[in-house]
Amino acid sequence: MDDRTGTTPDTDIVTLLEHGRKDDALTALEQLSTADAADQQACLRSLKSAADDQPQLFDGVLSPITRFLADSERPTRLTAAKLFVAVSEGAPDSVVPVVPMLAERLADESEFYYVRARCVEALGYVAVDHPDAVASPAVVADLRIGLEFDEPEVREKLAKALAHVALGDPARLRYQVDSLADHLQADSELVRYHLSTAIVVTGCACPERLTDAREALVSRLEDENRYVRGRAAEALGLLVGADAGEPFPRAQLEELTADDEFVAERAQFALTQYHGTEPDDGPTGIAGRDAIRTQTTDIVEEIQTPEDDGGCPDCGLSLPESGPPLCPGCGTPL
Repeated sequence: MDDRTGTTPDTDIVTLLEHGRKDDALTALEQLSTADAADQQACLRSLKSAADDQPQLFDGVLSPITRFLADSERPTRLTAAKLFVAVSEGAPDSVVPVVPMLAERLADESEFYYVRARCVEALGYVAVDHPDAVASPAVVADLRIGLEFDEPEVREKLAKALAHVALGDPARLRYQVDSLADHLQADSELVRYHLSTAIVVTGCACPERLTDAREALVSRLEDENRYVRGRAAEALGLLVGADAGEPFPRAQLEELTADDEFVAERAQFALTQYHGTEPDDGPTGIAGRDAIRTQTTDIVEEIQTPEDDGGCPDCGLSLPESGPPLCPGCGTPL
């Protein structure tokens, strides 16, 4: 560790990276492995904070950090995993060299499930731009099998990673569609959304593979989440040409044309595919990988945002029905 008075290892490493002194930063990271757990966690938290704003700083310096994913205490492993998520979201190229270690953590069923969830999340972000680096048959199998057995928090990240694999290479999951469809009735809205998205993106490249998910998709037309309903309609529109021998849920889709805009547009898309017509002023961004990639972040954020429950709209503090004119927590007018 650094013995200079008035400095801390975490501050030094961030400063070294900001000044382009990667060799010195690597040396400091090597020294960090001998520090006590509290110092390791403090350093990794500082590095994670830097990665949130400047993920590109970590290009070429992540390898020594992987040791904290395995040879350390649980809180240290979790903090290290969060750091990898931050870098992979903003600078996925930098994480490619350490994908094998992240995949190893995914495969370790004895690992703390929150650590596995974060490693899965990091792999997913990398998969969007580098599917060949991430989506090996073994990793895809781990992602798919985990949907059946893992903790709920991990299943959400697994489903998200599978959607990202599809976004990276729409044909990559073409032989997994039936397995993904088996989980379209999951309790978690996020799991259902991510898996329905993965199926739609796969259908953009391989619509014939969606025949394995047809029944599950039709059932999702009644999903309580509008984005899942919309994706189900979108997938059925892609399936029309490859599934001509099966009954088409026209009546259900016609009802959905009066639904929320996201759902209605996709129901109309499916109906036009069925009738073999194209509307003159049809909506854009449907059944297209790039559009789905752009939409998904905002959709997930909306799904994760709890509905108004009478709390402060600014800070979320719970308030009584006849509350004060100002929030006692943050002072926001109510």
